[in-house]
Amino acid sequence: MWMETGKAFDWDLPLPRFQRVKQEFPRPRENNVTQAVFRAIDRLPNVAAKCQGKRVALTAGSRGISQIPEILAAVVRWLREHGADPFIVPSMGSHGGATAQGQVQMLVNLGITEDSTGAPIHSSMDVVEVGKLSNGMPVFIDRIAASANGIVIVNRIKPHTDFVGDFESGLAKMAVLGLGKQEGASIVHSYGVEGLQVLMPQAARIIVQNMPVLFGLASIENAYHEVAMIEAVVPDGIAGPEERELLKQAYALLPHFPFPEIDVLIVEQMGKNISGVGMDPKVIGRVKVHGVPDLAPCDIRAIAVLDLTHEAHGNASGIGLADVTTRRLVEQIDFEALYINCITAGVCGIQRSFIPMVAPDDRAAILTALRVCGQADPLQARIVRIKNTLSMDEIDVSERLARLLQNSGTYRLVSSYFSLNFNPEGRLVPFEQAFKAVKPA
Repeated sequence: MWMETGKAFDWDLPLPRFQRVKQEFPRPRENNVTQAVFRAIDRLPNVAAKCQGKRVALTAGSRGISQIPEILAAVVRWLREHGADPFIVPSMGSHGGATAQGQVQMLVNLGITEDSTGAPIHSSMDVVEVGKLSNGMPVFIDRIAASANGIVIVNRIKPHTDFVGDFESGLAKMAVLGLGKQEGASIVHSYGVEGLQVLMPQAARIIVQNMPVLFGLASIENAYHEVAMIEAVVPDGIAGPEERELLKQAYALLPHFPFPEIDVLIVEQMGKNISGVGMDPKVIGRVKVHGVPDLAPCDIRAIAVLDLTHEAHGNASGIGLADVTTRRLVEQIDFEALYINCITAGVCGIQRSFIPMVAPDDRAAILTALRVCGQADPLQARIVRIKNTLSMDEIDVSERLARLLQNSGTYRLVSSYFSLNFNPEGRLVPFEQAFKAVKPA
């Protein structure tokens, strides 16, 4: 296959010079996560008495949440100090290949172990039904969690990759899709956007009303992937006013591009630990979900994604958001894990995981995106290179875009002009090394 398509990528276009830009975003942060967790829980009314003597299940998801082992360890410590017996339940829908051991391994890869958190991990894919919505949709949660005397929902609150609503990625989603395992997640996704936007919050309320949920613990991150705040939420606040307000605060901290239009976006790496669909749609402006309009913070004509993170374990969900990719990335895909995740997510999961055009190497992928972006003069192309959609504080921009900034506002040029360099195999020099190779402006 690769030899047959070699000529299709035989481009010899000149690339413009680049400069590195440092973006300054609002940066609230918690310097001591353990203390922040204790303060947040202690603010809840009568919480200590509610936890005394109870065997408590804590949720742990598959996302790369900042300092999640420390957050879970702090919750475990607080519960133990107040007479509870905590344990951790992998709560990630169909991730980890939809197997109990696969989900434990996902946690291990995130640094979540019995040693790091101080609590045992009990994993199962079995679920129990805890109620039904008015439309007849059953609501499920993990069988082991359902057998506990108490449940603490732990998750990061952030914008969702599929839709816009009052409740997106957060406590409600963790309760319904995370604890719901593959069966619960599949049912919600089978309703498409309505399932996430409308039915998911309703299902969360069913869980809170019928299960011994003690409280929720939410973290919010700033644009630097740091913990900006930690808040504990009473059960009625899950899929309620408190969670709705926390989502607004998370939106206010989103990273973004400083340009209205980009001809080519080069994404060095994608992966499930970066975003649920590999690249955050709220950053790149592409959603590709039927019935949901694309976001438009920045109009990007062509996206080239070059590599898959190790932490993704071959799950390239969302690769269809790009226009061009590389053989290196495609050869890392675990299609079993990808397809289970896509089918669980429904038609939007399938459509956003179509394999884009596959170039033999990084250089060919970048030049192909440049060739098709609609810019007749390659040297005038508006090109941006990022490490990933979580790392937006430093980006590389082509000369035309660099001239627009000129150290204005919250953007600073922090290097002199440099060229994108490739090794003999056509692989782009990594983002960190490229910066070391240039002198400060």
